[in-house]
Amino acid sequence: MIIKNPKFEISAVSPKQYPTNQLPEIVLAGKSNVGKSSFINTLINRKSLARTSSTPGKTRQINFYNMDNIFYFVDLPGYGYSKMSKQEQLKVGQFIEKYLSIRENIQLIILILDIRHNPTEDDKLMYNYIKSTNIPFIIVANKADKIAITKVDNATEEIKKELKILEGTEIIPFSSERRIYSEKIWEEISKMIIE
Repeated sequence: MIIKNPKFEISAVSPKQYPTNQLPEIVLAGKSNVGKSSFINTLINRKSLARTSSTPGKTRQINFYNMDNIFYFVDLPGYGYSKMSKQEQLKVGQFIEKYLSIRENIQLIILILDIRHNPTEDDKLMYNYIKSTNIPFIIVANKADKIAITKVDNATEEIKKELKILEGTEIIPFSSERRIYSEKIWEEISKMIIE
């Protein structure tokens, strides 16, 4: 899919701020600094539509990116960032949960993990929460350029084992640096937004 005119539309912390145009929404979840913004920029071939930062915990709101009025990429705040106060973490957690539980436009959740590390407790919590929503989801193992190509399959298998993933759930490796595996991800997204 080629996106010609992507734009950042709004940051929201409550339902009254969500867009009202009923476009399908593709949601990105993952811990702080796992590369959600780079993931968006790579897929749409832009350098800086989604603001990237080397500081974890930068995104504190739900960011809606309009993709040619076809669908939204919805970037959730990263979880598991220890420098955010407990109170802030709780607040962010509540508005993420509210969004995921009431929003009817969500067509797909993409859980982004770091291929180099075993899933954290927070990753496991998020994975189990996503499973419980019954919303279709895929798992993307990001930063695949950081390990040898011969180790990618083993690393994805390890993630499957750690999360106790059922047979048939796919983990797609990804690399913003090398721009590999994008087509596979676009295939999954297209299935969800084209009726």
